Amino acid sequence: MTLPSPVPGETMAAPAPYPAESVVGELLALLNGNAPAQEFATRLAALEALPDAMARKQGLIELARMAMALRNRLDQHEQRERGMLAVIESAQDLSARLDLPELLKAIVTRARDLLRAHLCWLTIYDAAIGEFKVVVADGAIATRTGRMTAKRDRGVAGIVMSTRMPFSTPDYLHDNRFTHDADLDDIFRDEGVGALVGVPLIWNDDVIGLLFVADRYHRTHTALNVSILCTLATHAAVAIHNAKAFADAQAAVERADLARAELERHARDVQAAVEAHEQLTSLLARGASLGELCQSIAQLLQGSILVLDEALQVIGGADAPDYTGTAARRYEPYGAHSADLTQALRESRRAGRSTIAYESDGELCRGIAVIGGDGVLGAVLLFRREDMRDSFVRTFERSSSVIGTVLLSQERMEASKSRAVSELLRTLVSPRQGEPALARDRAERFGLDLARPLALMLVELDPSGAGFMARRLRASLVLPGVALDEIDGVLTLVCGAAHAEALRAAVEDHARRAVGTAYRGVVSRPAHGAAELPALYAALRRALAVVGRLGMRGRIVAQNEMAVYSILFETQDRASLAQFLDTAIGPLVDHDRKRGTDLAATLLAYLDNRQNASVTAAQLGIHVNTMRQRLASIGALIGAVWNDAHRALEIHLALRLWTLDVAGAPATGRPRGSIQAPPD
Repeated sequence: MTLPSPVPGETMAAPAPYPAESVVGELLALLNGNAPAQEFATRLAALEALPDAMARKQGLIELARMAMALRNRLDQHEQRERGMLAVIESAQDLSARLDLPELLKAIVTRARDLLRAHLCWLTIYDAAIGEFKVVVADGAIATRTGRMTAKRDRGVAGIVMSTRMPFSTPDYLHDNRFTHDADLDDIFRDEGVGALVGVPLIWNDDVIGLLFVADRYHRTHTALNVSILCTLATHAAVAIHNAKAFADAQAAVERADLARAELERHARDVQAAVEAHEQLTSLLARGASLGELCQSIAQLLQGSILVLDEALQVIGGADAPDYTGTAARRYEPYGAHSADLTQALRESRRAGRSTIAYESDGELCRGIAVIGGDGVLGAVLLFRREDMRDSFVRTFERSSSVIGTVLLSQERMEASKSRAVSELLRTLVSPRQGEPALARDRAERFGLDLARPLALMLVELDPSGAGFMARRLRASLVLPGVALDEIDGVLTLVCGAAHAEALRAAVEDHARRAVGTAYRGVVSRPAHGAAELPALYAALRRALAVVGRLGMRGRIVAQNEMAVYSILFETQDRASLAQFLDTAIGPLVDHDRKRGTDLAATLLAYLDNRQNASVTAAQLGIHVNTMRQRLASIGALIGAVWNDAHRALEIHLALRLWTLDVAGAPATGRPRGSIQAPPD
């Protein structure tokens, strides 16, 4: 029998009596069919609407209420069962999933589904900034929700953080039990959040995060819901701790692997360094040349090696077979990087270690000073695409010691040879030459034949660098039969007369590259034997002094060009020479300088051609009338009696001196035709 439903506002007629067994059966059917609670409420209302006079009314109402209570208990059991299943599944995830973001996402999704909430998110506490940051969220509508942060002293987060207990509010935005955060309130308004529950993630008495569920209506959660949420929060805390422990363990394993790899690499480097040291020592023991050492070092260090002397000139080098860099080949002693290199080598001498000097087109230049005896022997440069590990840097620095030993040995051999050459040269230019046969034997050891015509050359270098230039020339000259050394601060060279011009060109080339134009020299006429050399030496010293007074630089002149001037002016100072030139041809030279004419050169050619105007005009490529006009202009400038025999000789001599001076003018910085005292 179906109980009638009461209609609001109407008086229901008394129903016919019916047995209680029908009511019981209907309630059992609802329970068996898992009918919703609303169905039981409807039945209870119908029973309560029956007339009070009906028999057993109260008993039927009590039966309906018992059925509703049973229905509620069944709901609670079902909810507990779902909660237990969720907890079990969460525990299974803890053991089955290693990816922390996926695990936290599963916990958040499960909590939202279990509590049938609109929104759920999980935060982790960042102690560095004192804030909780959302790491995973489910059900959010606003984009800001997944990126929100909460301060530890604001909102529900502040209460849970301080009490370490769950906290629930049915209406978050209007709850005054905590301090609100304006930014969070704006986000919650966008989301439409009403009710909110937060529980702590605790590990070792520390709150490491928070788990929240929220609804977009006012709601009060049961203790069971909060308990399940706390259990899921505990699982999340375990997951976070396990993930951190796993990450720490993984990092420890990686550090151990790196340490092992570093130890193995260090062992290999030490072994390579030992082998390199043995190889270099072996090369040194068997007397390997500087080139062989450079090649071995370049191959060991996979780069380009340059060995420099004390003037930073290259005296050796090599490239590794597979190295394609070009910086070593582009090295210049006084190039763009010379200041950086000088500073690096200065630091190397101070610290006793190598250092990076400069970078050129992707190649690093590492340099180290080579010390030997009481001074610096030079430097070693290594060019590579990238810098080396410390063990290979040590190998490079040890190799510089080996090269220093070779350079020191070469220097001692050179010094021994230099002493022998110096003794020979001093014997040849000394007025008391001693036993000719002994001098001849000494000269033959250096390939010099004293029986053939000889040539003598003297060269001054500013600043005084004759000894250095002598070492450079002995190491690089390929001409046969040359004896050279420094004597009294002047580079002195003796060779066969046939090789004099080639020697002069070679010396000028080396001097120009070493000191620019800060040199001057004189080469003698051929001497028919060694007996003529002392007189030639004295004459060249006088000529060299005159050359210096004239201010000539960057030239080696022939003795014949300077012979008469050496006799006439060797006792004159520079100011006297300048006064002589100014008196003799000063107006003529000034006119040429101001007007751009060539009257001085025309007069010199005229005097050289025995004052023959026709021959001079033909030589200069001008008409004879033009020649006569120039002579008239010359007479107007230096006087009509310039062609007097004595006056002509004086002017001719002055023009010859002026020609020598002008040839050296570019080196002194004077314009062509200027007459002034040469600089000291």
